[in-house]
Amino acid sequence: MNEPEPMRDHWWWRPGWKVGRSFYTWHITFGDQPGAQQLVTDYAPVLAALPQLDPVPPRWLHLTLQGIGFTDEVLRDDVNRIVEAARKRCAELEPFTVTIGPAHVDPETIQMPARPLEPLAQLRLALRAAIGDVWGPDNVPEPETGFRAHVSLAYSNAAGAAEPLAEALRIHGEHTGKVTVSSVSLINLNRDRKAYEWTDVASVPFGAVAPKS
Repeated sequence: MNEPEPMRDHWWWRPGWKVGRSFYTWHITFGDQPGAQQLVTDYAPVLAALPQLDPVPPRWLHLTLQGIGFTDEVLRDDVNRIVEAARKRCAELEPFTVTIGPAHVDPETIQMPARPLEPLAQLRLALRAAIGDVWGPDNVPEPETGFRAHVSLAYSNAAGAAEPLAEALRIHGEHTGKVTVSSVSLINLNRDRKAYEWTDVASVPFGAVAPKS
């Protein structure tokens, strides 16, 4: 078995990011999902024992789907039009269930895969199509290929060997949880405090779900 890549500090400033800047992006959030919240509890003991990790608080647990752009570069009217296009696209979707976990080491995170991939990939394609409805299909940001559906439990805050983290997870044991996905959230995301935090912009339900009040 190959040794995992060394860990890297996740919190380096990626191109375009700086303190005070935020980003419009489509996420699945899990604040009301007991299965996801239980996974945070299940893995909390092992993560708390590893100071080189910053665990994700339950309220900030998320699955990243598709970005739109930095908030200071995207017109709010365009955002509103993209949301309305997404409502039409997502009206054709049905709620689905995915399994999250078990956790594994990634070079910058402790993350859990989400499976099956197909309904998540279809949701992402619907969101990309909604952006294309407003900006044109050739102007949708981020590559269509390479999507890895996952939920991060913790972020690495330092460079170092990955083997101790992988071994700690192995000893701790594997955990999985099921979640039902019935809507998608457009959020205004920032990373000013070495955490991904956001304010909600819009919640778009799938066709079989009544809109949230």
